[in-house]
Amino acid sequence: MLQGPIAVAARRWIKHTAITGGLEILSLAARTGLAPERDSAGAIFTLHHVRPPEGKVFDPAAHLTVTPDFLEAAIVALKASGRKPVALTDLPERMAQGADGPVMAFTLDDGYKDNLEFALPIFERNGVPFTVFVTGGFVDRTHSIWWKTAEVLIGKLDRFDFDFGDDGPTSMVTRTLPQKYAAYDRLYRSLNCSNQHLIIERLDACARVNGIEPLEIVDREVMNETELRRLIASPLASLGAHSISHCSMAHLPEDLLHLEIERSAERVEAITGTRPRTFAYPYGDSCAVGEREFQAVRKAGFDLAVTTMPGVIGNATVEEPHRLNRISLNGYYQKTRYATVLASGLPFAARKLISG
Repeated sequence: MLQGPIAVAARRWIKHTAITGGLEILSLAARTGLAPERDSAGAIFTLHHVRPPEGKVFDPAAHLTVTPDFLEAAIVALKASGRKPVALTDLPERMAQGADGPVMAFTLDDGYKDNLEFALPIFERNGVPFTVFVTGGFVDRTHSIWWKTAEVLIGKLDRFDFDFGDDGPTSMVTRTLPQKYAAYDRLYRSLNCSNQHLIIERLDACARVNGIEPLEIVDREVMNETELRRLIASPLASLGAHSISHCSMAHLPEDLLHLEIERSAERVEAITGTRPRTFAYPYGDSCAVGEREFQAVRKAGFDLAVTTMPGVIGNATVEEPHRLNRISLNGYYQKTRYATVLASGLPFAARKLISG
C-alpha cells in the first residue's frame, strides 16, 4: 500500500466519498420506495463533542464533533419518523415488551464540557434522555487524551520525531497539511489494536518537551466532578462508566482489566451516589473488545454495555446486552437524512449483503 502524505490524503478522501455516496444512494432509495422498508426496533446513537464549528485547519478527529444545529435537526427528524426516545437503561425492557414503535437512545462518550453547554439544552428542549460515559482519569486529570495531544503537537511542529514502537525512532516532516495528517495517521496505526500505554507515555513526553502540557488539554476539554454534578441535575441525564484510562481493554492483562472496570464504576458512583448500570468500552471496536471483556463487564454487575460496532438493535441483540451496537453521528456526515436512514438499519443490511 502506498504511504506518504499524498497517499494518506487520497485514502481519507476516497473513504469519505465512498461513505457519503453510499448514504446518499440509500437515503434516496428509502425516500422513493426503491429500498424495502426496514424499521429497526432500536437504535443507540454515539456522540462525542457537540459544539459550533471551530474553523480548524488541521482537524484529524473531526469525525468526533457535530454541531448543535445538526444534533437538534437529527432528533427532530428521527422523532418525526416515529422513533421514540428512551433512556439507555430502559431500552432492553421497552423492546422486550414490544414497544409501540421503534425506539432510540442517545449516548455521549468521554464527558466533554460541550456536552453540558450545548448538548444538554438540546436534549431538554426535545425531551430526550441521554447517557454520558465518564472516563475517570479524564475527570481527575490523571490521564491524557492522546488524540487531542497529537492534534496540538503535530499541528505545532514542522518535524515530528517519534518512536512509534515498530521501526525505532522516526522523523516525519510535518510542514504541510497532508504531512500532518500522514504523521497523525501513522500514530493512530501504532496505537490501534495494541497495548497503548508506552506509546502514550512517549507522546506526552514529546508534547512536554515542546511546551505542551497534555493534562491542561484535558482540563480545557473535559467536565470535572462539579460540572458532571450540574449535568445530572437534569432528570434526563445519567452517567455510565467508560474505564479509568480510556485503554484498549482487549490488550490489558486480566488483573488490570478488572481493575479498570471496577475503579471506573466506583468513580461514577462517587459522583452520583449510585453504582452505574451502563458501561461503554473505550474505542469499542473488534480490536479493543471481545468475549473476555463482555464477560468481565457482565460479572462486574452492569446491566448493559455498548460497543462502537455499527448496527441497530433487534430483539436477538437485546438478549446479549453487554455487546450492544451503536450508530455514530459522525462529524463528516451531518445531514438529517443520513441519521434517519442509519436508524432504519438499511446501511448495515446492505453492507452485510455486499460482504456476503
